[in-house]
Amino acid sequence: MTDVLPDRLSLNPKSPFHDAVLLERGVGIRFNGEEKTNVEEYCISEGWIRVAVGRSLDRRGNAMTFKLQGTVLPYFLDSPPQA
Repeated sequence: MTDVLPDRLSLNPKSPFHDAVLLERGVGIRFNGEEKTNVEEYCISEGWIRVAVGRSLDRRGNAMTFKLQGTVLPYFLDSPPQA
């Protein structure tokens, strides 16, 4: 098992950026210095996260999301985040 997280990761199993093995291990996200627990997808190189908007669903049954720009620091939950 590797300790390197991918540049982009998604919770949606239909996404090409979904990795069930990494998600089972547990991934935390620190965004602009704050811990985020409702992140649906992130991209480190482009500096954004997709965050769920409450319980709203689109017409296909997927969670409604919006994109936030900033500094993204993903980490495994079994190891502390690097500041």
